[in-house]
Amino acid sequence: MQKEEIKRGDSTVFEGMQSIRSVIAGNDGGINDRRIKEILYDKNRADTLKKELGWLRHVSERMGFVIRETEAEEIDALSLGKTHGGIVARCSERTIPALSRGDVKGNGFYVMIEGIEDPYNFGYALRSLYAAGVDGVVLTERNWMSAAGVVARSSAGASELFPVFKANPTEAADVFKEKGYSIVCADLDTPHTLEDTEIRFPVFLVVGGERRGISRSLLDRADLKVRISYGREFRASLSAASAATILAYEIFRQNRIK
Repeated sequence: MQKEEIKRGDSTVFEGMQSIRSVIAGNDGGINDRRIKEILYDKNRADTLKKELGWLRHVSERMGFVIRETEAEEIDALSLGKTHGGIVARCSERTIPALSRGDVKGNGFYVMIEGIEDPYNFGYALRSLYAAGVDGVVLTERNWMSAAGVVARSSAGASELFPVFKANPTEAADVFKEKGYSIVCADLDTPHTLEDTEIRFPVFLVVGGERRGISRSLLDRADLKVRISYGREFRASLSAASAATILAYEIFRQNRIK
């Protein structure tokens, strides 16, 4: 199987210290139940990785994973890219729980992403959402969290650091409406521009993929639809990752504590 095909399949190999640290932090914080099974490092990079390996050996005493030296060829065979720095982790699957009312904070900011076609773009979106202070992400049953290693690398570890839930769009909207949230959907066919619209917490933001957009069931339940203005005539849509970034940061800006 070619690496281009592997990236779209199941992946629980986490590449590089940033991704490995995020798995440990997510588990320590009770955010998710993914665990490291084994750390593999390039024996020819042991001196370069001395500090990291010392820390990992300390962590392994309480988390129970194995640390093993190996050849560079094994690391490269397990990895999709060349930015692993000579170290990878084999990890367990992560449980993605079904969304329930008890999972939702009283005055929070949650995002649902529908229809992103690529795990890298999905990871880029998660990176921005985490940085913008989003409390959690809701996904449909079909999502890219199975390609966990790829998503962690493209999200700079953010995918492991905040709560992720699954729900069908209608169920998700109903849960958030019951909790008093405004359902805000990104949509091109609306007069409401993002920069001229007040959006206050609690917010459930929905962003659709470039091809399929947002499902009709969610659009029908929206309290507000907003569009991102362009600086010139442009008939194409932004990527879902770019749209999610712009929308999340504007909502963060409007609700930041001064």
